[in-house]
Amino acid sequence: MKYFMENIRSVFVKLLKLSGFEPVYSIARSGYLKDSGWFNSFKSGVPIDINNNPIPWYTYPSIVFIEKRINRDMVVFEYGCGSSTLWWASRVKQVISCEHSKEWFETVKRQVPANVILHHIEMQPGGEYSQKITEYHEKFDIVIIDGRDRVNCSKNCLPALKKGGVVIWDNSDREEYREGQDYLSNFGYNKIDFEGIGPVNVYSWSTSVFYNKYNCFGI
Repeated sequence: MKYFMENIRSVFVKLLKLSGFEPVYSIARSGYLKDSGWFNSFKSGVPIDINNNPIPWYTYPSIVFIEKRINRDMVVFEYGCGSSTLWWASRVKQVISCEHSKEWFETVKRQVPANVILHHIEMQPGGEYSQKITEYHEKFDIVIIDGRDRVNCSKNCLPALKKGGVVIWDNSDREEYREGQDYLSNFGYNKIDFEGIGPVNVYSWSTSVFYNKYNCFGI
């Protein structure tokens, strides 16, 4: 039986080589994409890791960087909710999230634990959605800009950050967000870009961390 199986494997490998699919097969069996859970997320269309646990829809390099620097005492404000909300909730003290889609808000609401507060707010440019964070003062260690009206969200978020707070901005490579990022830079925030592939998608993009001199990430 062992000899038979070895022959089968040998024939299979030869066929893969002839067809040109050997690299694809090798990547699927082992390597970064498998270990990160990318194949799971691509097949499901949902940001999940290799164990099917929810993860943020950020680039993988940024997730690795961020996860090493967060703790259970932190409080997070998030524009745009979803798998990231569940991921953050399992790692920090509290998550407050603002979502514009009523349908998606109801879906996520059924999944979140007790340390998450979700707000549904209809989105109007420069309106209540982007202004929700102004109800808080120096409360958040981290603000995540990953929803709608991102430029206005960035312009409203700084007073709500603690003195060492950081901003995480997904899809930061998009030109239409330049104004908001320049606004943060004008207030002394530096930026680290984490470019690469992430869950679900087959292309690379950028997730960025904005930080000041005395930041909670120890940068």
